[in-house]
Amino acid sequence: MQTLRIIAVGKIKDAWLRQGLAEYQKRLTPMAKLQIIELEEEKAPETLSAKEEDRLREKEGERILRWISAGEYSIALSLQGKPYSSPQLAGLLQQLGVKGFSTINFMIGGSLGLGKNVLQAADLEWCLSELTFPHQLCRLILTEQLYRAFAIQHNLPYHK
Repeated sequence: MQTLRIIAVGKIKDAWLRQGLAEYQKRLTPMAKLQIIELEEEKAPETLSAKEEDRLREKEGERILRWISAGEYSIALSLQGKPYSSPQLAGLLQQLGVKGFSTINFMIGGSLGLGKNVLQAADLEWCLSELTFPHQLCRLILTEQLYRAFAIQHNLPYHK
């Protein structure tokens, strides 16, 4: 059974988002183990220089990278990443399992995105959508898509 680990900067504040995450985590349980790791977000004033933004992203990135171990596959959620349809994501996760990756990390940055350190450490950059979502909602969408991918793999009627 694969372990799917969402490593995200920032905490989920809204109860409805926590409920949605818990629901998809419960649905995934027979097919995969889902771990959600919430990391502290750097406090940032409204106006930052590009250099200060890079420094904050790198600090948050260091926290993310502490959760990554050798032999795991890591996917950075990034606007510059490759888009995947739900069936393509199902196929990717299945291929990774066949290749022996028992843990797959999904890395989500804070409000400023991911640092270069995380992007360089990632095995793949994935663009969840070209739309802009709040980072908390992004986690719920990702979790739903992970459930959908496993529903596709197991021929469940959820994906129609």
